[in-house]
Amino acid sequence: MIKDLMLYLDGTADDEVRLAHAESIAARFGAHLTGLFVNPLPEYAVACTAEPGYAAATIAVRLEEQARSNGELVLARLKERFGRVGVLNELRGVTETRSAISRIATSTARGAELFVASAPYRVDSSFLADHVFITILFGAGHGVYVVPPDNRAPEDVRNVVIAWKDTRESARAISEARPFLTSSTNARLVTVNAEGGHGDGAIDMAAHLDRQGVKVEITAIESAERTVAEILLDEAHKMSADLIVMGAYGHSRVREWILGGATREMLETSDVPILMAH
Repeated sequence: MIKDLMLYLDGTADDEVRLAHAESIAARFGAHLTGLFVNPLPEYAVACTAEPGYAAATIAVRLEEQARSNGELVLARLKERFGRVGVLNELRGVTETRSAISRIATSTARGAELFVASAPYRVDSSFLADHVFITILFGAGHGVYVVPPDNRAPEDVRNVVIAWKDTRESARAISEARPFLTSSTNARLVTVNAEGGHGDGAIDMAAHLDRQGVKVEITAIESAERTVAEILLDEAHKMSADLIVMGAYGHSRVREWILGGATREMLETSDVPILMAH
């Protein structure tokens, strides 16, 4: 059961998209919702390269004062918005440098079962949001609920695609997604290019989920010329999935960044929310 939920906020229009999903999840499970507003301070090294000496210090101070002032205005607006949220909630603000924000956000997220964030690596995503996403995914110890751009929050999560590979990451994702899976009505365990048809561990995982009260259909697919991400999204669209569950970064993240991989492609292209864990 999810009892503590955390939400990334940065004062942009995407806050409302994320908040709609977070509020829906919190209402479904009776969870407490914490909004984490991040307000990055300018990096002094950047300001100091523009002007030497006293001028650089003056610019740095002015930029920090402006960032703090803007952050206070956004935080006040968010407090008013959270006053209309229909679940128990609180709002926290973090005004720090970008590196400190990632560290604080990850530490704070360890106290929640799930962190809600926008899909990273999109054309208009920010470097800070992407960095916070990655540090929380790898460091918080819990799952991340990934919201595609302009995605409307489902009233309920009934249809779920589970991307199965015989890895620790896949098992972790399923464990983190159990509250969604136990309340679903249609769950499909999808294997791609699995050895022996259903793949190592797929039948055992389906049996395990069945004992948890989750009825799972196993679907084994050969990729042919399609990527894993294309196959998963195709299956999700076929069953009108409300959620995709998958492990993140089975290979080195650096390798996926350079060569591409299922995790990165899903984050870049999915129009269905994803619950990821590493």
